[in-house]
Amino acid sequence: MMRPLLRVTGLKVHLRVGRNVVRAVDGVDMVVHAGECVGIVGESGSGKSTLARGAARLLPNLDLEEFSGEILFDGRDLGAIPPAELRQLRRDGGFSMVFQDPLSYLNPTRRVGAQVAEALPDATANPRERVHALLREVGLPDPALVSRRYPHQLSGGMRQRVLIAIALASEPRLLFADEPTTSLDATVQLQVLETLRRLHAERAMALVIITHDLGLVAELCDRVYVMFAGQIVESADVFSLFEHPTHPHTRRLISLSARGEVAA
Repeated sequence: MMRPLLRVTGLKVHLRVGRNVVRAVDGVDMVVHAGECVGIVGESGSGKSTLARGAARLLPNLDLEEFSGEILFDGRDLGAIPPAELRQLRRDGGFSMVFQDPLSYLNPTRRVGAQVAEALPDATANPRERVHALLREVGLPDPALVSRRYPHQLSGGMRQRVLIAIALASEPRLLFADEPTTSLDATVQLQVLETLRRLHAERAMALVIITHDLGLVAELCDRVYVMFAGQIVESADVFSLFEHPTHPHTRRLISLSARGEVAA
């Protein structure tokens, strides 16, 4: 069997909240193979976003009570890589992340094109043309015009596509998408999801979708991990999960999804 692109073993992320310690992720194992789409699903507070950010080494140190376990990306131990080398790995086509709420992650004082250009690898030839190509690739019309605009001049769906373009600028082999459609209306959600589906197929990159929506998982993913209270309670291929769920929490999520509800 081929070595996983990402292997997480025994990951613990315990957060300090006042005088309390929250076991946001409590001994989780996860693997992602090259080219596959994996879903991490669970209700709000289950630890799914913390798991993804922990695996990508994007957690703030000040809030951590404990961060332990092993994270291997293409065989490299991310826990043993100095911060500067880790940043370079992200810029050189390792992995990147699309966050929810683009306004929190886009600089309101800089034009969109400059922010996409900043994420390009250092040796990129013709960076302006590359920025326009990325904006076009994520489905934005008139990339030259969009690149000159500020985030507040774009719609929510357009801002989310800009975040996807920034994440793709380094040509990542693995892309994390953390609740990428949460704040969008239904029509724009479908457009953004179709963009992610197309990019996943065209680039043959691994994609990890973090969501509370099992319907989204059914549409996009090959395999799924179900999280509850900081732990993986079930993992399976998508067909098996829906046909033969084994954990009560999974059955509850499927029931909510069948009624058109989500465990938010």
